[in-house]
Amino acid sequence: MRDKATERWSTYEPFFIALGDKKVADIVITNHAKSRYGDRIESGQKSTEEITAWLWECLQNKQMLPYYRKEEDVYLIDDDIVVVAEFGELAGPYPVEGGPLHKMIVVTFLGKMSETIELRDLKSYYSWLRHSRRMTLMKNGRKKK
Repeated sequence: MRDKATERWSTYEPFFIALGDKKVADIVITNHAKSRYGDRIESGQKSTEEITAWLWECLQNKQMLPYYRKEEDVYLIDDDIVVVAEFGELAGPYPVEGGPLHKMIVVTFLGKMSETIELRDLKSYYSWLRHSRRMTLMKNGRKKK
């Protein structure tokens, strides 16, 4: 084994990244999020591993921040890309610092604020979506009678 270098993880290096009060140790991309990534963020087919590696890098570089201060399910990447994520606790040993580790489940990519201006105020955007869907349902209901 002489002249062969081996890479080894440092035993003191944390294997999670803090995001707010969560300790993210794993990232899961849903099929919906993967399709939305291709439609709204970057055209072309990206593998789940590539998207996960990109998100992990964004977490390491502190590029991912909460959209609202008190809510923990909508995040901004580089002050442009809007991501919806949920968190679940991972079973197993806890780190030395204590507290559970979490897996971040990326539900969807809403898009880029630079391209979709409505994303700048999500609360009004969601209320507009609910209203437009309700009106569509009401119109369709009237047609059937």
